[in-house]
Amino acid sequence: MTPGARLAAAIDLLTETAATRAPTAAVLERYFRARRYAGSGDRRAIAERVYGLLRRHARLGWWLDRGRLPDTPRARVLADLVLGDGLDPAAAAAPFGAGPHAPAALDDAEAAFAAAVAGQPLDHGDMPDPVRLEYPAWLDASLRRAFGDGLDDEMAAANRPAPLDLRVNVLKTNRDGARKAFARDGVEVAVTPLSPRGLRLDPPRRVEDGRAYKGGLVEVQDEGSQIVALLADARPGLTVVDYCAGAGGKTLAMAAEMQGRGRLIACDTDAARLDRLRERQKCAGPHNVERVALDADGTARLLRKVAADRVLVDAPCSGSGTWRRDPAARWRLDPAALDDLLARQRTILARAAGLVAPGGRLVYATCSVLPEENADQVARFVSEHDRFSVLPVTELWQNPLDGTCPCAGPFLELTPARHGTDGFFAAILARNS
Repeated sequence: MTPGARLAAAIDLLTETAATRAPTAAVLERYFRARRYAGSGDRRAIAERVYGLLRRHARLGWWLDRGRLPDTPRARVLADLVLGDGLDPAAAAAPFGAGPHAPAALDDAEAAFAAAVAGQPLDHGDMPDPVRLEYPAWLDASLRRAFGDGLDDEMAAANRPAPLDLRVNVLKTNRDGARKAFARDGVEVAVTPLSPRGLRLDPPRRVEDGRAYKGGLVEVQDEGSQIVALLADARPGLTVVDYCAGAGGKTLAMAAEMQGRGRLIACDTDAARLDRLRERQKCAGPHNVERVALDADGTARLLRKVAADRVLVDAPCSGSGTWRRDPAARWRLDPAALDDLLARQRTILARAAGLVAPGGRLVYATCSVLPEENADQVARFVSEHDRFSVLPVTELWQNPLDGTCPCAGPFLELTPARHGTDGFFAAILARNS
């Protein structure tokens, strides 16, 4: 593909990303599947441009507004060439209009904008913090409450590309065995510093075609998500419910720790996601997983008599902890959507609590860094359900995990800057006997 054709593809993808709530990776995969003619170098260059545009979203928008150029995907690509890549106006204009597959040549307003901002750095001293640090202004108070003086570091880490983390499936191998399987394919992997089940590829690369993945030796799972699953303490012989299982990443992690002994029930209101769990389960090998499709209100007749030792609620949330993987997600969230999520979380927690046996545990988790979804929800739940109390994560860390707990408070609160993981929260709540 020519440079102009690559820019045209980036403009198309930026338009598609803005029009959907699907993850950016899924948008890219769908786009390239329909365009088999794009070579690996083209796909890599286009993907890097699109992700870069999304990570520079607020700053590019600030410059477009300052230069009075209408904010369009095409204008953002032009601004990125001049301000992000540092090209001079002539070099930035060259791909536009250069052939049948390139975007149209620049008009007078676009050329004038390129000339006006040429030589300027992307970051400008007049930018307010939400623009400079790339987060929605309406979340400013919440993020400052979460991070305090660490806000700059955390937002910078959340705006960098994430590594690829893998969880070793201990039903089939151990960490050394998985590393040897990768080595046979010429792939070097490192161990994760916190999860005893984790491997890491940094920079990430495709692993789905390798022997380790095809053989079910590993699953793609962020280290923080692995830790949440381990802290659920799903032991052999217990009855465990994964109440919001989705496609089953944490379900399979807990199944491996149970070594096929005990009862593990994976629930979700989305039957299609449970079907994906079925296929993953075949590859991973556990035989003690039951799949239960919940009604729209989160209930199911099959759960009425369940008294579980462990109930994991991986609640639907803002996904603010995963911004480094999907930088577009931060711009899809709005106050009304967050309010709806908070209400759903409260309802789900209350329903899941009814499944916990006396002496059992309820584990509430999110991939969010927002206090409203995390500590605030736990405080409200405990105040309304006096049968439950918080078990400090520092007291539980040594049993399923090695080393010293990286969190000082009662909850698991992992962040990209402090721990090198996605942002994860977990509270472990014990039901009184």
